[in-house]
Amino acid sequence: MPDDSMTATTAFETRLDKLAALAVKVGLNLQPGQELVMTSPVEALPLVRRIAVHAYQAGATLVTPLIGDDEVALARYRHAAPEAFDVAPGWLFEGMAAAFRGNAARLAVVGESPTLLAQQDPEKVARANRARSIAYRPALELITSFAINWNLVPASTPGWAREVFPGLPEAEAVAKLWDAIFAACRVDVADPVAEWAAHNARLHARTRYLNERDFLELRYRGPGTDLTIGLADGHLWAGGAEPAKNGITCNPNIPTEEVFTTPHRLRVQGTVRSTKPLAYQGTLIEDISVTFAEGRIVEANASKGAEVLRKVLETDEGAARLGEVALVPHSSPISASGLLFRNTLFDENAASHIALGQAYTTCLRDSVGVPMERLAERGANASLIHIDWMIGSGALDIDGVTKDRAVQPLMRGGEFVAV
Repeated sequence: MPDDSMTATTAFETRLDKLAALAVKVGLNLQPGQELVMTSPVEALPLVRRIAVHAYQAGATLVTPLIGDDEVALARYRHAAPEAFDVAPGWLFEGMAAAFRGNAARLAVVGESPTLLAQQDPEKVARANRARSIAYRPALELITSFAINWNLVPASTPGWAREVFPGLPEAEAVAKLWDAIFAACRVDVADPVAEWAAHNARLHARTRYLNERDFLELRYRGPGTDLTIGLADGHLWAGGAEPAKNGITCNPNIPTEEVFTTPHRLRVQGTVRSTKPLAYQGTLIEDISVTFAEGRIVEANASKGAEVLRKVLETDEGAARLGEVALVPHSSPISASGLLFRNTLFDENAASHIALGQAYTTCLRDSVGVPMERLAERGANASLIHIDWMIGSGALDIDGVTKDRAVQPLMRGGEFVAV
């Protein structure tokens, strides 16, 4: 008789290997001669090792993994001196930036517990986040400007799985989260690479439609939301696989369902309410409601994590302004799963969303080599942070407003009207 446990293990390893191959071939489109810098939680080492195999098979010269651990992170908050929370490993991030300037690819395996720091002092969390944001800026700028090919890919971990499937035994929760990851990442098909080619074609059709219309602004209406977002001058919509400035076409996010662009940092007005919790640096922020005036958040509330939200908004002048606006159909596979992943990589692809902070300058025409000061004149926001949070639902309507002030229905009930 067949050994069911052996069959299940083999099937899981096959799917895990498909995900690793997808990260290298589709997510990064890693090229011969490139180095790969990879970050990951320690629990995801089985996936990391498979990614390394596929990376070397693709011609990588060196794979450098940087491994994090939740217990080590918590030890800092429990035992470190007060002044420790203003320190960040600038030496590490400078090294990462140097690697990216040398054309290394960047891959982040994500799976951290969304509530890891929920019981820690919000002041310490805010200080640590700010120190890290400042130190990480040289590397972040290379990523947000799309200077290199980069990718985020998920891994199921006990800390994350417990949040998605509370009440289940840990092993069962981890397994169920892996199933959800494989489904969302389109791994459970005969040829995931071909399926991603078809998916990218659908996303590109949507970006072409939006770029042809070149809307002046978007108007949002829904429960708790009455918002107008002006779009940056010369904005471009992007989504799915896009060419980085190093000439390599990659899929930055696996999974992805969004099309996105750069809003104008001074032209956002009205009120908007979140539709899903925001997991940020180990803290869960729920029921966010903010009011914008002349592009800046002038009032912010949350039923949970409000103090952390306020600290985030105080990071710098650009933290209370928008750097991204993204459209996602409510019927996306991640939304249809009915799961709240409590992870931005997933939840942002279940709902239309906006992002506080740094703009993706690649979403501006003729932006290569242009100083940030000049791009700011066109509306691009600058900040130490970039934080996505979800505002879409089946009750959200969005209109596009053209330059001659004509209003065109874009989304109704969370679904695209024409694309």
